[in-house]
Amino acid sequence: MTTNAPATAPTSLTPGLRAVHHIAFTVPDLDEAVAFFTGVLGAEEAYRTGPIAADDDWMHRQLGVDPRATVHIAMLRFGPTLNLELFEYTGPGRREQMPRNSDVGGHHLALWTDDFDASVRHLTATPGVRMLGEPEEVGEGPIRGTRWVYLTTPWGLHFELVHAPDHQPYQDHTAVRLYQPGAPHEGRGT
Repeated sequence: MTTNAPATAPTSLTPGLRAVHHIAFTVPDLDEAVAFFTGVLGAEEAYRTGPIAADDDWMHRQLGVDPRATVHIAMLRFGPTLNLELFEYTGPGRREQMPRNSDVGGHHLALWTDDFDASVRHLTATPGVRMLGEPEEVGEGPIRGTRWVYLTTPWGLHFELVHAPDHQPYQDHTAVRLYQPGAPHEGRGT
């Protein structure tokens, strides 16, 4: 006998879940994106694969895209903590406009820099990179002293440069620590 009772919410955390393995972005041109992330930002290319396509509805079932879509993929290693997967799709119904940060699905990639000013100078001199506004320093609140600025890649992906002091006010109220190079990496403790 089956019942139409609503599913109950999980009562505990997901067993075995411990870290982020990778994040992924869909880009309009895989070669251009890999060249930018490796040649300008210093990522390392681990591998490429594709084209991946299917004669049935596998692409829709597994990836939520049009069944006739084709994809090429590159996996990059970015610094000590990030695997970055890039997808280039072809196929019907593909939107080519990047979402705004305020759109559902909007996003950005925040990158730590040890030398904020030198990074800003370098990136703003890079063809196709555009800085949004001016660099800012947070004057109060939990991340006081953090410097940041948003930029866009040549194809329009938003990314942010960040540099923060070793001690931030939020640390006075919790044992949780945000990752930053040179700090303990377990998320808790001092």
